[in-house]
Amino acid sequence: MSDENPTSPLSPLAPYPPIPSPEYRSRAPEFYGFVAWTSTSFLYVVYLLWALLPDAYIQWLGVECEWAVLVPAYTVVLALLTYFVYFALALYGTPPLADARAIIDSRAHIPPVNQERNPYLAYANRNKVPELYDIPIGLVNRAAYSSRESKCDNA
Repeated sequence: MSDENPTSPLSPLAPYPPIPSPEYRSRAPEFYGFVAWTSTSFLYVVYLLWALLPDAYIQWLGVECEWAVLVPAYTVVLALLTYFVYFALALYGTPPLADARAIIDSRAHIPPVNQERNPYLAYANRNKVPELYDIPIGLVNRAAYSSRESKCDNA
């Protein structure tokens, strides 16, 4: 079954995401995983030695007693600083609420500017199927929050 075309009648669903061919696959995740595994294993062994060895051996290696307090404290501060930095970067990258980028993204389907007629007027014609466009937020607000009564409300 693996020799068949991925969208054959016997297997109509293509795999998602598509599996890249071996010549285009990177081996970087393997190296990253190996480095992460070896470094955490090494740090665990160092931690166990620090916990189990008598104080005389640890002092003979040149490690002072204050490191027993400083290393966990620095680790906690580093973890909190990491969360703070990620939160600050997210706030820095967010556009202000008055900016149009807060509402419209790169995937928005906006009508071309050089049209002579308003493309949204095509929705008023019952016999025509208009092109699909995103409705601007100003038009949505005018329709939803306008104090004027529309003609449809009187009917």
